[in-house]
Amino acid sequence: MTLSATDEFKITQIVDNGQIVQLTLIENVSTEPISQKQMILENVSKKLDAETKEQVMPLLEAILQAQPTINIKSYQQTQITIAMPRSRYENMGRPQVGNIIGINLKKL
Repeated sequence: MTLSATDEFKITQIVDNGQIVQLTLIENVSTEPISQKQMILENVSKKLDAETKEQVMPLLEAILQAQPTINIKSYQQTQITIAMPRSRYENMGRPQVGNIIGINLKKL
């Protein structure tokens, strides 16, 4: 089995010491926070038939209403730090912070 992923990464930091350029990258995915309440409601809703859902959901919503809303990230982003010779960085077109670059990750 070969695991492979080609992803877009956004440059979040560049450290240039003259000879070596270090890029810090984060996976370029947009995430929106999702509340713990919303996740509970969605998961319970998926497991119930229509009749049971009709009876249980109002009760569950009332119970959760009293709980504090906790927002959680729904996706753990991959972060990469890479160091390269300045010449290679310049051959890439000198990408800047905020630019998107493609990285191909796969087991060989």
